Amino acid sequence: MKLFSLIDKAIFEYNLIESGDRILIGASGGKDSTALIEYFSERMKRPNPGFTFSALNIQTEFSGSLSEEIVSLFKNWNVNLITLKVDMMQRIREGKKMNCYWCSTQRRTELKNYAVANGFNKIALGHHLDDVLETALMNALNKGELCTMIPHLKYEKYPVSVIRPLYYCPESAIIAHTKERGYNGGTCTCNYQENSARKSARQKLECLTDGTPLQKRRLLSALKNVNVRYLP
Repeated sequence: MKLFSLIDKAIFEYNLIESGDRILIGASGGKDSTALIEYFSERMKRPNPGFTFSALNIQTEFSGSLSEEIVSLFKNWNVNLITLKVDMMQRIREGKKMNCYWCSTQRRTELKNYAVANGFNKIALGHHLDDVLETALMNALNKGELCTMIPHLKYEKYPVSVIRPLYYCPESAIIAHTKERGYNGGTCTCNYQENSARKSARQKLECLTDGTPLQKRRLLSALKNVNVRYLP
């Protein structure tokens, strides 16, 4: 199934886009968020889309700005791109060190704060099927909990929710789509990268599913079809 059809499926099944929505998309410059922004720009061409969206890129002292290629694509797609500069290093507490999890948490906080302050009611993130399954494995093996990212998360304390339209999209489908479209997403080159748990979970997922989208979809289905009668 083509990438945009998989996104349509998730949006329909989980009601991720509703009439009157103002959606803020996190724009990292990577393949996942870029493909998601392309989808939203194409969806705006449909009759009566019923929503609006903007893309927010958070720049730090080590992530740099978006590539000229990505900025040019956004202009061609008529995307309203917002840039927010954040000094991450000043936020690190004494005795702590930079890592991927902490950095991503800070970025989500900035997205949430900007959305609340500027009247957006939803934040769209570029987490895909592999991310969801890797998180499930990490939680099961490291915390002893069966839980993962969900497609629509409503904050209790804030008037915004998080949506993940790429929920059904395996990473391989995103890679194939970006190659077909002829653009490349950037990757993080931060010298502070430390995400061994995620890398380990990715390797386990590939072994468990033979790296096939079909097996990954079945694993996600298993998370949604829990037979508690035969569990301890």
